[in-house]
Amino acid sequence: MRIAVITGAGSGMGKEFAIQLSKKEKFDEMWVIGRRKEKLEELRSVVSCNIRSIALDLTVPDSFEIYKTMLTKEAPDVAVLVNCSGFGKFGIYEDIPLEESLNMIDLNCKALVSMTELTLPYMKEGAKIAQLDSLSSFQPVPYLNVYGATKAFVLSYSRALNCELKKRGIRVMAICPGWVKTEFFDRAMATDNKAVTYFNVMYEAKDVIRTAVKDLYKGKKDVSIHGLPVKGQVLLVKLLPHKLVMKIWLKQQKH
Repeated sequence: MRIAVITGAGSGMGKEFAIQLSKKEKFDEMWVIGRRKEKLEELRSVVSCNIRSIALDLTVPDSFEIYKTMLTKEAPDVAVLVNCSGFGKFGIYEDIPLEESLNMIDLNCKALVSMTELTLPYMKEGAKIAQLDSLSSFQPVPYLNVYGATKAFVLSYSRALNCELKKRGIRVMAICPGWVKTEFFDRAMATDNKAVTYFNVMYEAKDVIRTAVKDLYKGKKDVSIHGLPVKGQVLLVKLLPHKLVMKIWLKQQKH
């Protein structure tokens, strides 16, 4: 059975990935993972392949045992793995509960690594892994400090793993968008809706994922970046001292 596995598939970038991936390639089944079963079920009407909706909270360690058991039982050929689960919080460190910060690390980093390494034994030559990352992975981000740090981890892990897997013919690509119109902001701004207020360019999820799918299938990139303004910002961040980059960011956010 040839399948695709997508985490965070109930909304936003994960949902859009499920829709576009099903149009790009034929799968016997698509395993869509998220916390909200009803949101996963909605994909049946917009995804052009068989759906297996799997309601799991990837901040809970037992979820990975359930996923591992499913893989052992089905022994699928996983052609594509997309890790889209994750969240961020805006605000000064002392206003964000420690539990929330640790959950960010658990979901954005530990869950991503767990899903990747549990799935790899079921992937063959030509298989692909897409990791949803962020523009914030390229620089320290005050008032988004834990989230930015988790995304820096994802970028480093994904690029290094891509090198390791070349001998198996498996590609790993990090997707590093700027601001995207999704439910991300509902949770990010729940703690403090004044910490981050300047958003230079806001993109649509469908456009970001269209670029990501194209890069995943046609290019050899280990990083996918949508939009010239974002590409320009990445270049500047590489050239400028991070102390100056953070100073500019703070000025934009009026801190």
